[in-house]
Amino acid sequence: MAPLSAVAAPQFVRFPVAILQRSPTIPVWNHNYGNRRAIGEAWPLRVASRDWGHAGMVASHLCEREALTLDLDWKEIDVREASSEEELLAAIQLRIRTFYEFKQFYGVEDYTRRLMEREFEALKDRVYGKREEFKRVCCINASLPMSPSLSDASDLCSTCKFSKDGKDRVVVGTLDVNQCLKLADELTGMKPEGSGDNLTRAYLSNVCVASELHRNGLGYTIVAKAKKIALEWGITDLYVHVAADNEAAQKL
Repeated sequence: MAPLSAVAAPQFVRFPVAILQRSPTIPVWNHNYGNRRAIGEAWPLRVASRDWGHAGMVASHLCEREALTLDLDWKEIDVREASSEEELLAAIQLRIRTFYEFKQFYGVEDYTRRLMEREFEALKDRVYGKREEFKRVCCINASLPMSPSLSDASDLCSTCKFSKDGKDRVVVGTLDVNQCLKLADELTGMKPEGSGDNLTRAYLSNVCVASELHRNGLGYTIVAKAKKIALEWGITDLYVHVAADNEAAQKL
């Protein structure tokens, strides 16, 4: 990918190690003050061209929250690989907003900030190739321009905003495509036919859509973009984890 334009990175802060449960492929967080829900089986996504039209597509679990549902203007949607650190940070903010639910307590702002700093640094390390276990990683974002139509989603706009070509945009959907040297526990779910060392596999992580834009097909769109990139990389199989009870994600 093209070099990302730099943004001042938050100072790295050490953070408690994740507690792994059920599936070691994705960290499952279980702290006193914030929870990342348990993750279920791995579902491989066949992306070779011969199976493209029949591939199942799933997204990661999403924390349920009551939120205003907004209409999606597809003419304004931009789905592409992140091109700046500011955009990576906006993606991290959306993931924290989606995957974590925090109890109100003294110091929750500091706790959330440290979580953001840790995840931001980790994502940059993967994208920049600093993690030897990852051969290649890209962050795909769906974004909308800042507009009056988003005025009712002030929290989303304030936390997930970035600038592109001098204009403010908001990340409303995101995921990572990870080409790893080895995918831990990759065959927990359905095993692909012809599994062997000659198959090239990749893993989709942190798949999420802003709660205000659920049920608009945006999750399908960002995963379709991930499939296209995976084919360009020579990937034949994609994997993603979903909660066992998340039927909507399994049917996407």
